[in-house]
Amino acid sequence: MDVSTEQPAPDHGATRRVVDLQQILHALPHRYPFLMIDRVSDVEPGVSAIGLKNVTINENFFQGHFPSNPVMPGVLLIESMAQTAAVLVVETLGPESAGKLVYLMSVEGAKFRRPVGPGDQVRFHVSKERNRGNVWKFDCIARVDGAVVAEAVLTAMIRDK
Repeated sequence: MDVSTEQPAPDHGATRRVVDLQQILHALPHRYPFLMIDRVSDVEPGVSAIGLKNVTINENFFQGHFPSNPVMPGVLLIESMAQTAAVLVVETLGPESAGKLVYLMSVEGAKFRRPVGPGDQVRFHVSKERNRGNVWKFDCIARVDGAVVAEAVLTAMIRDK
């Protein structure tokens, strides 16, 4: 099963891959309320991808974080980066890796620059720094309207269920 679609890239004529929600559900084991990305675009297998999250007031975490001033928890921004990285791993390794588990091993240099709240559209820019065997390392930056809202370096391990 092909887990992505291809579209011409507007600037250099190459193809870019877009992974929609149904394809994400096939690639990742995460489900509501812990699926944190709505789409992944600009996938260049083995190189980079951009995850997308449309943040709405209906997110369950806003009930307690914080009721009078809703803010997306920083750990969920990190989780969104990790899920985007997991889709990049599946797209890199091919359809036979869909459904494998990608375990987060470390988070380095996490910084949160500004709050993310309802109405924001977050783009998680994930670039593979390196991989050795089943261990992968990624540089991640989250942006809203082009402004950096969070960043981290993530290390993850892919394993069978």
